[in-house]
Amino acid sequence: MQNDPRSHGLWELTAPPAPSTTLLYGHVDTDVAIIGAGYTGLSAALHLAQESHDVVVLEAEEIGFGGSGRNVGLVNAGLWVMPQDLMATLGATMGRRVLDLLGNGPRLVFDLVEKHAIACEATPTGTLHCAVGNGGLENLRERERQWQALGAPVRLMDATEAARHIGSTAYTGALLDERAGTIQPLAYARGLARAAIGAGARIHTHTRVTGAQQAGEWWHLRTSGGGSVRARWIIVATNAYTTNMWPELRAELVHLPYFNLATRPLPPRLLETILPQRQGAWDTREILTSFRLDQAGRMVLGSVGALDRAGRAIHHAWGRRALGRIFPQLKHEPFETEWYGSIGMTTDAVPRFHQLAPNVVSISGYNGRGISPGTAFGMVLAQLICGQITMAQMPLPRSTTQPARARAAREAFYTVGSAVAHAGTGWL
Repeated sequence: MQNDPRSHGLWELTAPPAPSTTLLYGHVDTDVAIIGAGYTGLSAALHLAQESHDVVVLEAEEIGFGGSGRNVGLVNAGLWVMPQDLMATLGATMGRRVLDLLGNGPRLVFDLVEKHAIACEATPTGTLHCAVGNGGLENLRERERQWQALGAPVRLMDATEAARHIGSTAYTGALLDERAGTIQPLAYARGLARAAIGAGARIHTHTRVTGAQQAGEWWHLRTSGGGSVRARWIIVATNAYTTNMWPELRAELVHLPYFNLATRPLPPRLLETILPQRQGAWDTREILTSFRLDQAGRMVLGSVGALDRAGRAIHHAWGRRALGRIFPQLKHEPFETEWYGSIGMTTDAVPRFHQLAPNVVSISGYNGRGISPGTAFGMVLAQLICGQITMAQMPLPRSTTQPARARAAREAFYTVGSAVAHAGTGWL
């Protein structure tokens, strides 16, 4: 996208074409205007259109341009924070709502994939959270305890069993979550868009919203191409890729850069020894490593960092070392594609629900877990607008935006710190 092979890398090369869309010209009236064509916006559009609401999606770039088209493709259940920490943050009632919603999030994703025949390499065989050392194993043991108390199908494997599932002896154990899996993330976004259009939604790409003004019950939106929209509701679904409109959303998120490197399709003799059930995986390090296979058998390896300026060479060199340490049989496999983007982080790793103005709502801050939360929260916003739930029944509390403290310094620290860590001789 934008003639930049490092924006979406492998996913742009292997995803089915996006549905045909156009720049918005002229004026349109609609029930709901959705700003942003990522998972949240597209899920909301699909669910609203299925309830016979007229919907217009306005995307400044292309479908899946932000994190929805750049992530590693792990369809995880829940959030980064442990269940008990989430309930301590949100309270027992809302905490349990979020745990129920997002615990079933992967099922929602895979059901939508099946219902709408979305070609996105969906592989619902679970995920593996891999333990580094005894500390990592203790962390996973506590995660297992908390999730099993809620009835979740998660199971901690010892080093021997983990090695059989991973194809590597690098870890002291792994937590298998049978609810989860992997997808081709850009293909999923494009498939959601196609399904939303099929249900009656209109999607306009390369249409940046440049102004918003309320007049009575209506909102009037101006766009970069000279078009305009009049809507009763607005969903702001721009998350980490928020720009000039509603800048308070950008101000409360700290951007964490994340990159991925992908090999060529591996030969069958190597694939027999690696991730035999095609689970996606990541480890317990603070600067984590993620890895998975795509449908063609490419190894996709990722971590924190930006592939720009000096960081590109540093992270590439780290990738070569990390790949060889996890899978010695792949130490000579070259990387053929690379890409990176930004993750929107909140102060407590919990997403935020905002009513930015009357009939203007937003959920953002997925902290690196956007696929099932984005899909689920998009559905929830549609339910709110349809009157199927009330504000009091939302799974997240309505909160005011709060600028993240020392945001610029923290973002610089993540970029520079990940490069410094990856430049070391250790396995960070």
